[in-house]
Amino acid sequence: MSKLIAAVDDEEDILEALSLKLEKEHYKFKGFTDAEKLFSFLTKNSPDLFILDIMLPDVDGFDICKELRKNANFARTPIIFLSAKSDELDKVLGLELGADDYITKPFSPKELSARVKAVFRRCSNDKETLPTQVPNNEIKIDKEAREVFSDGKKINLTLIEFKILELLIGKKNKVFTRDEILDSVWGKDKAIIDRTVDVHIKNIRDKIGNNGKRIKNIRSIGYKFED
Repeated sequence: MSKLIAAVDDEEDILEALSLKLEKEHYKFKGFTDAEKLFSFLTKNSPDLFILDIMLPDVDGFDICKELRKNANFARTPIIFLSAKSDELDKVLGLELGADDYITKPFSPKELSARVKAVFRRCSNDKETLPTQVPNNEIKIDKEAREVFSDGKKINLTLIEFKILELLIGKKNKVFTRDEILDSVWGKDKAIIDRTVDVHIKNIRDKIGNNGKRIKNIRSIGYKFED
């Protein structure tokens, strides 16, 4: 069954280019020029991936991302930002809000297609390698349902955040370098920007509350989850 990709961009020629490329790759595509039209569409449809511009006429892409991540139906749906804003701070903010990738304009349709495939591949690999539950003191990871509970509360993590936490908890007290985390989670598909790992670690710490203190920063090396 073809995956559905929804995109929001106020430039209709961008939406047309996305439509031509992604439909050629056998995806279903639906483009919108503003956030209101997207959210109206979402009342009856559930895309498999979102592509969001940042500078929009009504609500900007960052705010759309926030709303999607607060919605249980889309909390884990992959999001790619596609924006003319190329400043590193914008890229970091996009990651902090839970995006899976960030592509700057002008972009190559071929590159975008490769990034889309990479995101879907990571999702697929995650589902294919899910074993049973792994309890860990006050944190429980249910790999089969891809759910995390911290102090009895269900925590909504993005796919990337989940895989990083799973890696750290899987080998408690082992120090993982940033490169090891990148290789394990992103593999050959990684599109690295400075602070990528640090941004996701910060998100995880914030979301899991008191247990966030157990993720230790080993200066100049990386991170470990302390037993």
